[in-house]
Amino acid sequence: MRTFPCVVVVTLLAFASPASAQQSLTRDIKVISSAGARALADACSAWAERNTQVVAIAILDWGGNLIESHAMEGAAANAIDTALLKAKSALRWRRATSETNKIVRSGENLAPTFMNDFPQPGALPIFVNGQVIGAMGVSSAEGERCAQAAIDAVFKGQASSTATR
Repeated sequence: MRTFPCVVVVTLLAFASPASAQQSLTRDIKVISSAGARALADACSAWAERNTQVVAIAILDWGGNLIESHAMEGAAANAIDTALLKAKSALRWRRATSETNKIVRSGENLAPTFMNDFPQPGALPIFVNGQVIGAMGVSSAEGERCAQAAIDAVFKGQASSTATR
C-alpha cells in the first residue's frame, strides 16, 4: 500500500446480516489530513502571490467538513463564504465547478441551482487512486488554476482533480 503524507486512512466498520457474512465488514477510506489541508492552503496562497492575486481558500474533507480556511490580506468580506460554497459544490458533484457551471448554463442539468449549490468556477474535488478525499474552493477568477497548482505541489502527482487517476 502506498502512503501519502497528506492523507489519513480510516477503517470503517459495518454490521452485516448472516446472508452477507462473506462480504467484507470493513472498508479503508482515505481522508485529507489537517496537515495536508494546511499545505494546500499555503501552496495556493503562494501561487496567488506569484500571480498577483488575493484569494480566500476553503478545504473540505470527503464528508464535507471544513478542515482549513484562509483569506489573504485584502480578500473581500464574503470571500471565505464563496470559497466554501464552491468547495461544497465540487465535492457534491465530484467535478470542477467550472464544468458544473457549463452544465447549468447549457440547461443540461439545473439540479445544482435548486439544490442550493454554487456552481461558479473556482473549486476542484481532490482524488487519490480514484477515491475522493476532499475538495478545495478558491474565491477568485482563477481559483481552479490556484487549486490545481496547490494539489500538484502538495501531492506531487499522487492526487488529481478527476476520478480517472
